[in-house]
Amino acid sequence: MRITVVKRILLTTGLVAAAAPCLSATALAAGRDGRVAVFPAPGTTSAAARTEISFRFVAPGAGITVSVSGSSSGRVAGDLRPHLDGAGVSFVPARRLRGGERVTVRTDLAIHGARDGDFRFTVARRPTPRQVNDGRLELPRIPPGTADTFRSSDLEAPKVRVTRGPAEGTSPGEIFLAPVSLRDNPNPDGPMIVDERGRLVWFRQAQGGKVFDFKTQTFEGRPVLTWWEGRFALGWGYGEYTVLDDSYREILRIRGANGYRADFHDMVLTPRNTALVLVYDRVRRDLRSVGGPRDGVVVDNVIQEIEPRTGRVLFEWHSVDAVPLARSRSKVQGNRTHDYFHANSVEVDGDGNLIVSARNTCSLYKIERETGALLWTLGGRRSDFKMGRGSRFCFQHDARRVADGAISLLDNAAGPPKLRAQSRAILLDVDEQARTVRLRRAYQHPGRFSAPNQASARVQPNGNVFVGWGAVPVFSEFSPDGRLLLDGIIASGKGSYRAVRSPWTGRPSSLPSIASQRRGARLAVWASWNGATEVARWEVLAGDSPEALSPAQRLASTGFETAISLPAAPRYVAVRALDAEGRELGRSRVVEAGRSADGG
Repeated sequence: MRITVVKRILLTTGLVAAAAPCLSATALAAGRDGRVAVFPAPGTTSAAARTEISFRFVAPGAGITVSVSGSSSGRVAGDLRPHLDGAGVSFVPARRLRGGERVTVRTDLAIHGARDGDFRFTVARRPTPRQVNDGRLELPRIPPGTADTFRSSDLEAPKVRVTRGPAEGTSPGEIFLAPVSLRDNPNPDGPMIVDERGRLVWFRQAQGGKVFDFKTQTFEGRPVLTWWEGRFALGWGYGEYTVLDDSYREILRIRGANGYRADFHDMVLTPRNTALVLVYDRVRRDLRSVGGPRDGVVVDNVIQEIEPRTGRVLFEWHSVDAVPLARSRSKVQGNRTHDYFHANSVEVDGDGNLIVSARNTCSLYKIERETGALLWTLGGRRSDFKMGRGSRFCFQHDARRVADGAISLLDNAAGPPKLRAQSRAILLDVDEQARTVRLRRAYQHPGRFSAPNQASARVQPNGNVFVGWGAVPVFSEFSPDGRLLLDGIIASGKGSYRAVRSPWTGRPSSLPSIASQRRGARLAVWASWNGATEVARWEVLAGDSPEALSPAQRLASTGFETAISLPAAPRYVAVRALDAEGRELGRSRVVEAGRSADGG
């Protein structure tokens, strides 16, 4: 794509000034009907003060002329920035806009929702932190959690126990958890991988914030790990996502765009190498129609599709402009922030559009990814679908499209008000043409859990269903016909927003760790390698000098840390990790017998 911007952009009301930008684009893809999409969309009432104006699907070879003005800011200067996919550009204002002002954009483009290429949007009025009353999240006091410690590593990791199974037929892969204490707890929080026996594979201590939504994804053709870390608020958060490669090196941080901070409920890396990010933004709204104050505060859930490498916005959707406040099952509580929608998952559907789950409206929404138009509502007070027997759900989490076309989700139903005695994972057969929904199967835990918040349900490639019970710190795997094949628990004191199971191959850039201790004439050696998934055996190398070590003992790996005993105590030792074919994967530093070396 070749883009030319003439001078720095000066955009004014009325006619375009001589210094206005002229964009020449030679490889931009057109929208389905030849029209351009723009975000914030025409008529948006809750745009960010730092918003950029993103034009998508500009016709190939088109030159565009744009002028922008604010009712308070006057004429606005800025720059045009190309999108990496060659399908659009963003106008980035030189300064922030003002809360409550109406912004007028004039163009010579055919734009969805605009009149003769011209449209308006409004910048939201936002309360200051001192004006916000989010209320309090009442959490029970939880006893201190228990942790695993190791000889060869300084790691201290939350203890996980598998209480049932694994039975034959479990799905392949590791288990991904994010143990977290929402109240202060001295034991460590952080992203964590365990195997199906509950044995630690990898753990990283949180760096001061809370950790949520840990999982594997694919970015730029490579497997990656992603998790959110930041400040936990009243049921939502303000932070960013960390992205690691398979050697556990950080390659990227993903943040909300337009001045927003990313929420913890979900972030999806798409096949387009973009990121779908959720945002919780408090805005001023007249809440009298739902029993609240004239100048109340409501949470606007914003969904953004951004370019992770540049932060450019390719798509933006605002709940307050699409879903009426009256659809919520959550009641206004005086002057507290009204969390009427509570988005908790976003999914790219098979047709390229988006499926969004909103806990507090008890609904799923399908949103056209090209324009932001709302295509349908499934469930809740104004469902576009006829809901079959047993298919209704509420206060749900983690809605996902399954390969065979069904939709899976975790039906918490825990309120308030509480609608079912027991939470369940469900599979729904959805006919979008006939607009009908049928319950295919429900999966419930024999412990009869009611998950008050959080939780996840994912259909595995072999048809099993893997469930994380959220605030109840249990994870389970069911066969397609509902048999419980695996059940595990995080030690008391911790919950995990989600629990997912996925294949993962970790090849750490660090070295293996070693510890040793003299025990009379013998030498005890401990070996570990945080995150290494291919270690089948450990071999101890021993000798009288660091340069002259030879194999002394081999032992099959027994989990995160393997203990090996040598019949005699040499002066120096090291360990090396071997795969199933006996090939060396890595080796530790050489240490004097009786000493240790953490691989770092």
